[in-house]
Amino acid sequence: MECWFTDRTETFGIVCRVTGILHRERSPYQEIVVYETDQFGRMLVLDDVVMTSEADEFVYHEMMAHVPLVTHPSPRRVLVIGGGDGGVVREALKHPSVEEVRLVEIDQRVIEVCRRHLPGIASGFDDPRVRVTIGDGIEFVKGVRGEYDVIIVDSTDPIGPAVGLFKAEFYRDVAGALAEDGLFVAQTESPFFDAPLLGEIHRSLREIFPVVRLSLFSVPTYPGGLWTLSLGSKRHDPLTCPLERARGLATRYYSPEVHRASFVLPPFVQRVLE
Repeated sequence: MECWFTDRTETFGIVCRVTGILHRERSPYQEIVVYETDQFGRMLVLDDVVMTSEADEFVYHEMMAHVPLVTHPSPRRVLVIGGGDGGVVREALKHPSVEEVRLVEIDQRVIEVCRRHLPGIASGFDDPRVRVTIGDGIEFVKGVRGEYDVIIVDSTDPIGPAVGLFKAEFYRDVAGALAEDGLFVAQTESPFFDAPLLGEIHRSLREIFPVVRLSLFSVPTYPGGLWTLSLGSKRHDPLTCPLERARGLATRYYSPEVHRASFVLPPFVQRVLE
């Protein structure tokens, strides 16, 4: 008997064959499952939504980390909100200038499960530069002023506790938590399935940050395959920043050429942002 997992929206879904269930539990916040799959290896699923998989995680995590950390000329203090799987933390630590990566994750069990079942993704947690805070990222940034060079919002979809991570009020608090030349990025869903949300986010960001950009990249296990990263910056522009440091990074997807190309938007996406 075959077993298949489906990650679906109201109108669309992706399906993959499951060969085993390595872990399943309900934490105080969500159901956490780690599947073994044929096509994508081990896969982290929260509330029936794919978060990451061993086969394609490098695309998402490299873009989320290296686009902002290369755009900033000398990032020292980095804040990651969400991202309990540890992939963004792992990539951020590849930058020699980084002195501290603070991870704020609301669900401690996600970190613990990923350290056990997805150690290749969660490998950065033992680095002495990493500090982990278990708590609400929305509340955390309200209490911080001018401390971080780069903030990376690696959130789940805009449902449940994550809804506030897609609101203008949160982006204003993020701006306040950034240093005077700081910048932030957030995953901002699919241009196919979440176009109204994407447009709303960019209208909000343009009221807060002088530099606002959208990056596109492909993640096979996310609905539609095409995903977005939104960037808000007080000073530095990913379209004009020097990219020499990018050539020394050990990556599988991100490169200086991909960095630049990811900001070239097809007309239908440009219309979403207008």
